Amino acid sequence: MIPLHIFSDPICPWCYIGKARLDRALEARPQHPLTIQWHPFQLNPDMPAGGMDRREYLEAKFGGKEGAVRAYMPVVEEAAASGLEIDFEAIKRTPNTLDAHRLIHWASIEGRQTAAVSKLFKGYFNEGRDIGDRATLATIAGEIGMDGDMVTRLLASDADADDIRARDADARHKGVNSVPTFVIANQHVVPGAQPTDLWTQVIDDISAQIEAQSGEEP
Repeated sequence: MIPLHIFSDPICPWCYIGKARLDRALEARPQHPLTIQWHPFQLNPDMPAGGMDRREYLEAKFGGKEGAVRAYMPVVEEAAASGLEIDFEAIKRTPNTLDAHRLIHWASIEGRQTAAVSKLFKGYFNEGRDIGDRATLATIAGEIGMDGDMVTRLLASDADADDIRARDADARHKGVNSVPTFVIANQHVVPGAQPTDLWTQVIDDISAQIEAQSGEEP
């Protein structure tokens, strides 16, 4: 199997779009050789623990309401083109995502990492859930088959928080400065929400290389 490492943040709309496009390629190539691992990257590592009002956050970041609208127009258009309906009006707060990344990490241990990522994206962008709220995260854990009570206890502690911060810092040190960023086979870096056709071609190329190598004489 070929590793595909994905650096993302569950409040990043381009990450949501990028995942949707990749998912379509994976569905079109069900025998693909990729094994996917999600990695933490906080868009707002200095966000207060309780998050902040989303409108205030966007207007501060983009210089007012008009700037925020201009910045998000391409997101709305590309999401629609990718078959996603993002309900920005339902999103009331921009959360700190450290705890969400901790949940993704714990889900990985149980083989449910992609399910956790999918549920966090949907919860935030489609349902307006506060994925910085620990009770919400515990509920999401239960919805994907994890032990919600155990996750509640873990979230109440500092378990793996420093590890998530260290992994985020290491990604930045290695040159990741935006998300989504995809790393194929620990060699090829592919930044941004790439189209489905590109991923289909990547899968086909990798599959052809594997087949050619398997046919070589030892």
